Amino acid sequence: MRRGLMLWSPFAEIERIRREFDRLFEELMPKEEIERVFAPAVDVYETDKEVVIKVELPGVKKENVEVSIRDNSLHIRGEKKEEKEEKTETYHRVERVYGKFERVIPLPVDVKVEEAKAEFKDGILEVRIPKAEGAKEKKIEIV
Repeated sequence: MRRGLMLWSPFAEIERIRREFDRLFEELMPKEEIERVFAPAVDVYETDKEVVIKVELPGVKKENVEVSIRDNSLHIRGEKKEEKEEKTETYHRVERVYGKFERVIPLPVDVKVEEAKAEFKDGILEVRIPKAEGAKEKKIEIV
């Protein structure tokens, strides 16, 4: 009996292991029991004078959002409340997520906490915080 050499493919083996993990995970955690978490998307950037944070909060009311700054981090917490309707409909897909959320965003530089301003418009929370004097960049000439 003649035996040939079999080529081993590490990528095929990794894919097989991934599929096995997915199968095991689905057996242990049926899809109905998986808890989805609402974590709003955030953009953080800085200009010469301030740090700007924009947070997507679609479906969240302004009165359900709290913003604070401590330990050189911006803390955003709130709740996206589920719309209560009569359950006469037959749902075929539910992808929207509801519930309480909290994001803690480390600030890239020192800021003037007392001069921070926040605006909520069209589902976007925009926080602008002036940089502290010591946070400005200074270019150093190389000699």
